[in-house]
Amino acid sequence: MVRTKQAQPKVIVMQNSVKNRKNSMIGESSLTIPIEGMSCASCVGRVEKSINAVEGVRSVSVNLATERATVVAADGVDRASIASAVEAAGYHVPSERYELAVEGMTCASCVGRVEAALRGVPGVAMANVNLATERASVTGSAEPLALIAAIADAGYAARILAAGNETAAAEAGERKVAELKAIKRDLTFAAILTLPVFVLEMGSHTIPGAHRLIMATIGMENSWILQFVLTSLVLALPGLRFFKKGVPALLRLAPDMNSLVAVGTAAAYGYSLVATFAPRLLPDATVNVYYEAAAVIVTLILLGRYLEARAKGRTSEAIKRLIGLQARTARVRRSGGLAEVPVSDVAAGDIVDVRPGERIPVDGAVVEGESFVDEAMISGEPIPVAKAAGSAVVGGTVNQQGALALRATAVGEATMLAQIIRMVEEAQGAKLPIQALVDRVTMWFVPAVFAAAALTFLAWLAFGPPPALTFALVNGVAVLIIACPCAMGLATPTSIMVGTGRGAELGVLFRKGEALQSLKDAKVIALDKTGTLTEGKPTLTDFAVADGFEREDVLRLVAAVEAKSEHPIARAIVAAAEAGMLTIPAAGDFQSRTGLGAEANVDAKRVQVGSQRYMAELGIGTEGFADLAQTLGTQGKSPLYAAIAGRLAAVIAVSDPIKPSTPAAIKAFHALGLKVAMITGDNRRTADAIARELGIDEVVAEVLPEGKVAAVRRLKTAYGHIAFVGDGINDAPALAAADVGLAVGTGTDIAIESADIVLMSGHLNGAATAIALSHATIGNIRQNLFWAFAYNIALVPVAAGALYPGWGLLLSPVVAAAAMAASSVFVLGNALRLRRFKAPA
Repeated sequence: MVRTKQAQPKVIVMQNSVKNRKNSMIGESSLTIPIEGMSCASCVGRVEKSINAVEGVRSVSVNLATERATVVAADGVDRASIASAVEAAGYHVPSERYELAVEGMTCASCVGRVEAALRGVPGVAMANVNLATERASVTGSAEPLALIAAIADAGYAARILAAGNETAAAEAGERKVAELKAIKRDLTFAAILTLPVFVLEMGSHTIPGAHRLIMATIGMENSWILQFVLTSLVLALPGLRFFKKGVPALLRLAPDMNSLVAVGTAAAYGYSLVATFAPRLLPDATVNVYYEAAAVIVTLILLGRYLEARAKGRTSEAIKRLIGLQARTARVRRSGGLAEVPVSDVAAGDIVDVRPGERIPVDGAVVEGESFVDEAMISGEPIPVAKAAGSAVVGGTVNQQGALALRATAVGEATMLAQIIRMVEEAQGAKLPIQALVDRVTMWFVPAVFAAAALTFLAWLAFGPPPALTFALVNGVAVLIIACPCAMGLATPTSIMVGTGRGAELGVLFRKGEALQSLKDAKVIALDKTGTLTEGKPTLTDFAVADGFEREDVLRLVAAVEAKSEHPIARAIVAAAEAGMLTIPAAGDFQSRTGLGAEANVDAKRVQVGSQRYMAELGIGTEGFADLAQTLGTQGKSPLYAAIAGRLAAVIAVSDPIKPSTPAAIKAFHALGLKVAMITGDNRRTADAIARELGIDEVVAEVLPEGKVAAVRRLKTAYGHIAFVGDGINDAPALAAADVGLAVGTGTDIAIESADIVLMSGHLNGAATAIALSHATIGNIRQNLFWAFAYNIALVPVAAGALYPGWGLLLSPVVAAAAMAASSVFVLGNALRLRRFKAPA
């Protein structure tokens, strides 16, 4: 069962928040429910009173410290009714996210029915079902058992899943392998039995002399009886799966693809039975058998299912590879020695030893040793990264040369690898806006096909040439068999699975599947400068002091102010002072002015450091350094000013080196047809110098953090759909305001949480890769949807006999079965082409 943090407000992570255990009294059960918003004992009383008012509640105990209610109630009382009572009292029961594996779905119609069943469960806020992954994602306050029961009532089986769990993944893999073996076994058996049926019936029509040979040896009657026996075995053994699922669905008035196959083969088989054993019931000219149609239909559709299952297995290889990166054991220092323990037993703070060539088991910080670590699994970069004491390492990466000891900082579901797996799974299970039309069509598709088949049968029976009954049967069966809702259901999710999986391999994580479609529509990409275009590690390059001031003294005082700040420029100034072996004094009454500067009292003097705008606000003129500041700005350096005791003391310049990958990324954006804009708090001259160097189209300079959102909106008004790339805390509002937000993976947690896409490599070329992948994936989806819809729109009328009046052409049910099987395989094969996607140069 997956319960993860949701993007929506009020939804929090709760572990084991639903415990459904039998009370000692028969007919009662106990529920533990999380509650948000309680602040005092009065709240507890109000919540208890509201829950006690629910019919069937025996007792309730609310704990303010744990923010939970333990409710003992009759078995008929569900969690949703209790949650409603809590909400009515003015408090909030957080929604939870559940992942369920759903078995038995075969086509898009199944998806619609499972979703409808889940959405009908009280307490369900959202339900998405994915045919390719065979999973359901449900958000709300309903109990898992109620969800499973609803799916069972719809005719399918379900079970709860655990995210990123290697054991669960292995079990799922084993089930898929077993399913593939079962289909292969049934296919082989069906093919062996079908071949003689096909040869006996079709050979007598197509091979010269075959009919005379059959008549001269076993005779037509015995031939039909032999076909009856073999076809009966095909339908009763390998073909039984279609009847076991299709007939109950039909009886529930919720037919699916199995129902189409079951009715089509039963019609051909039933007609043949009458022709074989009660021919007098049929008009003389219509006594024919269609055993080969029934047998071949089952065999060809099993062939399609087998190829489809193999292809679907390949679409989820990215997730399998990610889960396979998780180490199984770790060597932990305990009780003065080394103990090899399961990785699940490692706790935060444990010291873990890693030998050369081993996979790092958990996230941590190096405490001993030096080595190079292959981090390609998170960044997509093939070059190993040097690690020494203090360096952060990520679980799942590979230690190459030296031995390392690390202190575990994140374990289990908190590791970066577990979060990556969860992000990819959630993105793969998402529904894109493009899927909305498909969902509306497929809910009515199978009933529409049954109606079309019935009309075809009646039309041929009434207006067809003799033998009308034979024509009516053949064409009606062909319509049932050729219709392919599978291709419609697989068209979108398979492309999403392969596309997002390929993105993860290239260091691009789609946190929200919808971003895969939104990103394709981007017309302009706006870039934050520091940490996105640049390394985010500025260095002090210039420090000029005014007359009457000493360089070391000013630098010492300025560093004292900047030591209180976490800004990269502040760290650069402090680092320069430390490199000059200067003693940095203590600062008091520190005040920070976001986007402008900072000030503090140092050595009984008021020291102020910041931009030209900050100096202007303070009434301190900067004219004395105007020429030097202009020169520094045109060199792409950011000039700052320092004032001591109300007098301008120095101009300071820092330079943040542009990342080596940035120029190529800008070129890639232009090649993709995008306008490129830079949003920065730097002065106009510095920003323009960087823009000229990189070929950026538009510059929005001297923007305060709160002004980034307005800048994003202005660019959207000017150009249209906008993507924004940033990495800092002050980028979070702009990331949320853009149509698509991309966070550089080396940035802050807040920025990453606000983003739709995470660029794990830390390089801007990851954004170009994401945009190109979005174009490729949506293009692939459109190809699939075109095929799925065009196939059905074109071939269902052909199967009904639309070509017969003009050209005398009819479609055999056997050909219809082959076309239907090929349709799904085509969609899957086309989606798998995305595995060969390459990042733009």
